Amino acid sequence: MAIIKPFRALHPVPEKAEQVSCVPYDVAYESEVRDFIKNNPNSFLHVTRPEAEFAEDANPSAEIILERAKHNLEKLIDDGILALESEPCFYVYRLAFENHRQTGIVACCSLDEYEHGLIKKHEKTRPDKVEDRTAHMLSVKAQTGLIFLAYRGTGEIRRLIGQATSAEPLYHFECTNGIQQTVWRISKTDEFIRAFVSVPALYIADGHHRVESARLARKSLRYNNPDHNGTEEYNFVVSGIFPAEDLLILAYNRVVKDLNGLSEPAFLTKLTESFAVSETETKEPQNHREFGMYLNGKWYKLQFAANHEPEPDPLRRLDVSILQRCVLEPILGIDDPSTNERIGFVGGGRGTDELEKLVDDGDFKVAFSLYPTTMDDLFAVSDTGGIMPPKSTWFEPKLKDGLFVHLI
Repeated sequence: MAIIKPFRALHPVPEKAEQVSCVPYDVAYESEVRDFIKNNPNSFLHVTRPEAEFAEDANPSAEIILERAKHNLEKLIDDGILALESEPCFYVYRLAFENHRQTGIVACCSLDEYEHGLIKKHEKTRPDKVEDRTAHMLSVKAQTGLIFLAYRGTGEIRRLIGQATSAEPLYHFECTNGIQQTVWRISKTDEFIRAFVSVPALYIADGHHRVESARLARKSLRYNNPDHNGTEEYNFVVSGIFPAEDLLILAYNRVVKDLNGLSEPAFLTKLTESFAVSETETKEPQNHREFGMYLNGKWYKLQFAANHEPEPDPLRRLDVSILQRCVLEPILGIDDPSTNERIGFVGGGRGTDELEKLVDDGDFKVAFSLYPTTMDDLFAVSDTGGIMPPKSTWFEPKLKDGLFVHLI
């Protein structure tokens, strides 16, 4: 069963929602963040990425950055931009663009369920990133962004969502990238709580670092609370929970700085040990076990060799796993992509044009475009307790920060 809990969200007043809402803290380059906040004093990036307020050569300490984050959140409250909900609620959250639409529930989920494996993960976390977000949560005393969870949809939850979306929304606006954001408040929460009892498990789609940070923040707050009883808000993590059938996964592509000492002809020869290699005009793979590669101004198709039998193991058969064990590690010398500084990751939302730019500008030597991981892949790996390679999935569109803040 999945436990969901209503909460009193700190959220923008309706007329300020579009200004406040922002991209997740970890998907924008610092130069992009500076552009976002330059002419928007109400952007929630002032809270999640306060370092961008300082001069580029300022190099403020972590303590100063965290103090600025706390100050900026308090200012949004004091200025009446953010307001605290009068009662615990759920929210229905819809994101829509072109022919895609996904509609889910914003609620708090139990960190006990996460620790007991009922909220299933599929990625390792980097200790430095977890430490950074934990410090941020403890400084602002809030969870400032949603954990993105998926579940296998049920008819009853679809019915309740349909019922909720027939009412007048709390927010409805379109972002500059054309994605419509619509939110409905649900004050009568009992039916949703009962409906989620029939959901056997929740799966982390995106936000592994956030939920691990929430767990560590709880550990700290619990240790310092002699009256801890398990019902405190820090025992729960705010989440956007969406049915798997609604979700869109794009590829998470790779770029590598060099060829590990190999010449281009030697590198291409090495690739033929596991792949059929051919030049192509197609930049994105059309099928599983097929890869695109951009090298020295040319695109190549890498077709995983036919004599390699399909892998029964759900982790080994992932395209990101095939690339890692057949190219990145044995040929390019990248044994741990989570820590190796010679590899970079480019979310599918940026497209193959970004791959070409990074290589053509000389920042990287070679780029790989991948076929997207599927939700069935994610469920299969998570259900077996497996851990995917870093950056295996890129969900689009991204859930906004700033619309739902959970005070802890």
